[in-house]
Amino acid sequence: MRKSMKRLLVSGALALASLSAGAAAIAAGGEIKLPSKQWHFQGPFGTYDRSAAQRGYQVYQEVCAACHSMSLMYYRNLMALGLTEGQVKSLIKDIQVPDLNDDGQPIERPAKLSDRFKSPFPNALAAAAANNGKAPPDLSVIAKARAGGPDYLYGLLIGYVPYDKLTPQQIKEFDVSKDDNFNKYFPGHKIGMAPPLADDKVTYADGTKATLDQEASDVTQFLAWAAEPHMEARKRTGVRVILFLLALAGLMYAVKRSVWADKH
Repeated sequence: MRKSMKRLLVSGALALASLSAGAAAIAAGGEIKLPSKQWHFQGPFGTYDRSAAQRGYQVYQEVCAACHSMSLMYYRNLMALGLTEGQVKSLIKDIQVPDLNDDGQPIERPAKLSDRFKSPFPNALAAAAANNGKAPPDLSVIAKARAGGPDYLYGLLIGYVPYDKLTPQQIKEFDVSKDDNFNKYFPGHKIGMAPPLADDKVTYADGTKATLDQEASDVTQFLAWAAEPHMEARKRTGVRVILFLLALAGLMYAVKRSVWADKH
């Protein structure tokens, strides 16, 4: 009985040590340090850079929308970025969305402000079939859904490394072939999506130079806003509440001093 118990304890200790060592190895070798960027919307008083977010919508529409949907967004939401109704209508005038005519037959018509962002595929099965069996993720709340948030999105977009720039150790360790896409910020480093952005991938309407870094930063700004469009109002409410509580605390202290003044 004692020998069995001793063997059990020893086995348990060895198993625990093995698991601990494995976890430490994974943590040491698998942790990816994302690029740290100062975002305009961070901090208790942060706000969205609307000019950057407007450019980011252009990047999304001209590049990302070919594969990625934003099913929670309506075109009218773009007016919250400082665009007028006329400007938004001008932006979407060439977008054709599916609909039904009076006879119930499928047609395509120009997009309206009340329409959701057009999906590039009719359904998830079609999206998967067109992308090697895996549907591209919807980007509506991607900035909140991924660990690292905007830093992860930005890093992913700028983190592609061409095969001829990889070291022999990287090629061997991650089993990378010339047909693979290597990204230094993607978990596992091999990613199915080819590099979506590059210098001069778009021509910005406001004349901003479209470098890879600028495009990645702008579309990240846009996706951060899309994921949390009411963030600024929430922060303003929080500041008001804190100021109210501070004033209330001061008032209560003054009342307490007044009530107990004759007791001292």
